[in-house]
Amino acid sequence: MSWTWGYGTNGFTDHPLPAALDVLQHHGYGAVALTLGHPHLDPFAADWRAQTEALAADLHRRGLRVVVETGARYLLDPLRKHRPTLVDREAGPRLAFLRRAVEIAAILDADCVSLWSGVVPDDVPVDQARVLLEERLLELTAFASAAGVTLALEPEPGMLVETVADALALRARLGHPANLGLTVDLGHCVVVEPEGVVGALRAAGPLLRNVQADDMLPGAHEHLPFGEGELDLDAALQALRDLEYAGVIAVELPRHAHAAPELARASMAALVAAAERIAPAGIAAGGESAGGGAPALAESSAARIPSPPGPAAAVRTVAAPAAAGGESAGGGAPAPAASSVPGIPSLPVPPAPAPPAPTAAGPAAPPATPAHPWTIHAVEQVRTDATRAARLFAAAGREVGREPLGDEPFAPTADDAARAAIIAALADSGADPAVAVALYRRGDDAERRGVLRGLDAIVAVSPDWRDAGLELIADALRANDTRLVAAALGSFAAEHLDDHAWRHGVLKCVFLGIPLSVVSGLEARVDDELAAMAERFAAERRAAGRPVPEDLALIAPAAEPVPDDLTLLRARERA
Repeated sequence: MSWTWGYGTNGFTDHPLPAALDVLQHHGYGAVALTLGHPHLDPFAADWRAQTEALAADLHRRGLRVVVETGARYLLDPLRKHRPTLVDREAGPRLAFLRRAVEIAAILDADCVSLWSGVVPDDVPVDQARVLLEERLLELTAFASAAGVTLALEPEPGMLVETVADALALRARLGHPANLGLTVDLGHCVVVEPEGVVGALRAAGPLLRNVQADDMLPGAHEHLPFGEGELDLDAALQALRDLEYAGVIAVELPRHAHAAPELARASMAALVAAAERIAPAGIAAGGESAGGGAPALAESSAARIPSPPGPAAAVRTVAAPAAAGGESAGGGAPAPAASSVPGIPSLPVPPAPAPPAPTAAGPAAPPATPAHPWTIHAVEQVRTDATRAARLFAAAGREVGREPLGDEPFAPTADDAARAAIIAALADSGADPAVAVALYRRGDDAERRGVLRGLDAIVAVSPDWRDAGLELIADALRANDTRLVAAALGSFAAEHLDDHAWRHGVLKCVFLGIPLSVVSGLEARVDDELAAMAERFAAERRAAGRPVPEDLALIAPAAEPVPDDLTLLRARERA
């Protein structure tokens, strides 16, 4: 398990926040879902920043992860619960609150800010509500992106965005913002999700950023303790394990504050029991390997599987046994590059190939980076079972890192390389290209880049993969994400994209300030038409007194950025 158990503070409204955190730690929780507002952290208090900074220090000292929740009932209007929402005609207070939540999340280094759409008011037509929601979410995602904060939209029964399908459709209409993911409440799935909890979680897939855990009965939006409704908790956790979800799973019982300590204990017991029932083969219920002995130490993001609740309950972890050749958790150095995927041992890293020699077609490519052990095993898995690709794609960044693999602009990253290897393995093993299309369509920006890089890595492109790849390249070249456009113009585009689309892709790089060094096969494919297009563009820039990008000289010598008299005159005027 790679997630962390948490509990929502909206179920501890009779406790001061430090006392609530004490209780949660006593029962083995490793995360807190913090609902902003009375009584725990007033986002509009005069000293909100100082309070938040003190809380950040306390959470760090305790080693607790945090998710910021924004569902306080009467924070914005003492007479109307949850109002105004993002679908009200006037939503100024809600927008101000959510911006403040983002600021607080940035200070706390929170996993995400969870938010929802709202119930459509009687005086707002549904179509207008959709427009209002989209406009406001675009504003919020931009604000959050600038702060380095992830938003997680939660479908809520009775609201405009009620199901995971609603949330995914909305995200698509917004242009797939990279920092907008999903919150899924397991209990809500019992009430409104047509495919149940497993279908909802699988649909959310790699976009899942936050999970709330509680039980419910069909047709009744009432948060219940586990076992009092019809949630299949085992199936939900199994789906999350299959997705390799690594976020927080926080119990949400907002109407049970009167019994918070006991319910925190009982909820943990239920979660642990379910997790142990679905534990991978070879991992005993107590967290030890089937062969006996202590398990290898888990990374800090591993799920905390505690001992039975009791005073000062010790936290234990479920982890894969130490790899062959490495030493156990009892001492000594760990095996190098150990995989964190349970049941997948580490493999030696293969030696790097010799650097390629320069060619007439352009500068030599950098030396190939040795495949990460996790990537080697991921490729083996998708070759035999293409359905594993989605969860492996979602896990790639966490497993291999996101560091650039070169110093040049727009260099592929480590997770790009891992995802590219997965795509190439799918194609080379005869998988349906619809798998790759789904990974692209449902993925975030990094996952989309991985699919595009993977097209370049396919050894022999079949006709169906060629058609699917061209569809995805065309989509990427319509975007304004510079990293996506750069990834689209690799060797696959150089070989398969028609002249018209390729020329416009090259010029789009110039428009967006992407160096033409990213364009594969540029020298071989430059033709008179592209040169003429570049020269016309350069002339237009000079006529407007604007600088001509130096890269244009690579495709049209006449487009060299030599300033003409008009450009010099306007430059003197500006000076």
